[in-house]
Amino acid sequence: MLAFAKGHGTLNDFVCFSDPDGRLELTDEQLRFLCDRRAGIGGDGTLRAVRAAHVPGYQQHGDLWFMDYRNADASIAEMCGNGLRVFLAYLLDQGLIDARPIDIVTRAGVLHGEFLPDGRIRVTMGVPTIAAEHVPVTAGGREFSAAVVDVGNPHAAVVLAPGELAGIDLEREPGYPSDTYPNRANVEFIEFVGPQHVRMRVWERGVGETFSCGTGTVAAAVAAAASVGERTGTWRVDPPGGTLQVDLTPEQAYLTGPAVIVAHGKVAV
Repeated sequence: MLAFAKGHGTLNDFVCFSDPDGRLELTDEQLRFLCDRRAGIGGDGTLRAVRAAHVPGYQQHGDLWFMDYRNADASIAEMCGNGLRVFLAYLLDQGLIDARPIDIVTRAGVLHGEFLPDGRIRVTMGVPTIAAEHVPVTAGGREFSAAVVDVGNPHAAVVLAPGELAGIDLEREPGYPSDTYPNRANVEFIEFVGPQHVRMRVWERGVGETFSCGTGTVAAAVAAAASVGERTGTWRVDPPGGTLQVDLTPEQAYLTGPAVIVAHGKVAV
């Protein structure tokens, strides 16, 4: 039996479990089962807590916790911003850390987390990059121009005209150039609500349309800022699952928002 916890950040939900010594060898089929909303527990992905010393390629980080994030289809993702906040909430819930600021190892590098007095969690997201040239993205038979944004994982971010967001067809994965995104991409559709305030919808690779995406929120802020000639500032981003804050500085991007653990249990895998 596998002990697990279920958590979410702005309704981007995850099945969390700990494996400090790296002894669990769950197959892709088992990971997909955990994320299955009918046959399993249900989630947009899984979060395995393991000491970096037991993860090939990351042993140099010793006893730091490594966030082994997998998408719902069991594919490996470099990073997940909502997942990182839920991961921190899970570690705290399990008594594996205390509420002091902490470094976490991810496939996108070592990132930093803080528990804020208002209950939200703030995490560093590295320094996002945006390409000079846009690429075409198709959805629902329409073509859009997308910014190519990297937040430790690949994004195609489309800034729409006001009023267009609700009508975007995300029943299936949007199309995008495979030479730009050889490992597939997360695709964000964004519209302005006000100054430094946008709402978004997102298609996450390996999952589908989700209620939220942390790295996608950062990508949305970067693309929206670039569309009005800005590179820094504090942005409010509203995915369908809630509200997140993105702070863009020359040295770092920060993602701030809620993360809650809602259930604990055991499951046969």
